Amino acid sequence: MLGTFAGALAARQVSFENLRADTVGEVEADGKVLVIKRITQTFQLAVPEEERETVERVLSVYADSCPVARSVKGSIEISSEVDFLST
Repeated sequence: MLGTFAGALAARQVSFENLRADTVGEVEADGKVLVIKRITQTFQLAVPEEERETVERVLSVYADSCPVARSVKGSIEISSEVDFLST
């Protein structure tokens, strides 16, 4: 998911630095089996102020092009957010 997000930013010629992601999965019991129900991904990156709106737009659509996100769609709820670092 990080790679797809980075690729989507690059395709839109967004200049960014220090991209990283913190990912948290939430597991619940489904009968006697533990299954992943939700994944929350927080991207952290530094971008110029004028490109933050583009980053937000990319954040809202990148999962539709992500092989991992599409593979688990319908089984695992995925949410993404971005924390902008100072440049």
